[in-house]
Amino acid sequence: MEFSHVSSADPADILIVDDTLANIQVLSGMLKQQGYKVRPVLDGKTALKAAETNAPDLILLDITMPDMDGYEVCTRLKENPKLNHIPVIFISALTEPLDKVRAFTVGGVDYITKPFQLEEVRARVENHLHLANLQHQIENYNHFLEEKVIEQVREISDSQMATILALAKLAEYRDEDTGRHIERIQYFCRLLVTCLAENPKHKKLLTPLYVDNISHASPLHDIGKVGIPDYILLKPGKLTPDEFEIMKTHTVIGFDLLQTVKNRYTKNSFINLGIEISRSHHEKWDGSGYPDGLKGTDIPMSARILAVADVYDALRSKRPYKTGFDHATSMKIILEGRGIHFDPEVVDAFSDRQDEFMRIYAELV
Repeated sequence: MEFSHVSSADPADILIVDDTLANIQVLSGMLKQQGYKVRPVLDGKTALKAAETNAPDLILLDITMPDMDGYEVCTRLKENPKLNHIPVIFISALTEPLDKVRAFTVGGVDYITKPFQLEEVRARVENHLHLANLQHQIENYNHFLEEKVIEQVREISDSQMATILALAKLAEYRDEDTGRHIERIQYFCRLLVTCLAENPKHKKLLTPLYVDNISHASPLHDIGKVGIPDYILLKPGKLTPDEFEIMKTHTVIGFDLLQTVKNRYTKNSFINLGIEISRSHHEKWDGSGYPDGLKGTDIPMSARILAVADVYDALRSKRPYKTGFDHATSMKIILEGRGIHFDPEVVDAFSDRQDEFMRIYAELV
């Protein structure tokens, strides 16, 4: 990987700013002999325009000039994000310590006193070009490292998501759902949370990160079904009351499984949403759900969203013990559950996005 700022085929570009023609001629001649590209200008305004048109690699700047002195020129350069990286070496007849201090305060990297020695100028120009080149290489390398870290984190994240999705699929396959239930639920949840996020009162909770997290965490809602016996999970007919009580424990089993993950990754917001969803997606707005009988806004928002998405998908899907309903019938059932089974706001969001629900289900059957 190439980090070099100045190559032999591309000599350093030096802007010389001095209102004394003799100084410009001497400096230009010396620097050209060293192989540098030289651009001489006689005043500060022209220097700023020249730098903005084509940023130089280094600037030699006089202080005492008419209209705009070197201090102001340097100040303006440092205020410009596109130019503030350029090293500025002041060359001035001013010898007072305060003059030099001011030069460094406004952003100069060095100060040469007139009358100058050509060897001194040459050495300092080389040193500061070398330092600028090294700084540029470091910045490029840091950017390179940052990109590599981001890439590796993305790979780790993708790998984790693939593993989680595989676990969720395992539970789904045992339930003999050969469709694309998990994928549909992800899309449905994203639709609902995006709609709800448009309400200013949800702005603090329903951030872009929350939208991504609920979409990724939604496949975990039934992960606890891996702990339900086959004779219950795969039963084609209606469950007995005792069997249904066992089936209901999948919420707590899922919670316990994910809680062990949280104990290791305590600040992982994605896992926290998965825990909420797995335990509480069968809670009902009126408090008649399970496993905790939560009511209203005591039910986590993520679980309230998942409940509508999951029930819509269940209504539409064909199972061994039932036929699938069409969209209109499924929508009617959900609307009837508004304020009873479901959070009214989530149902309203579903109603607003119903055409997209219908389209997604048709595409992912």
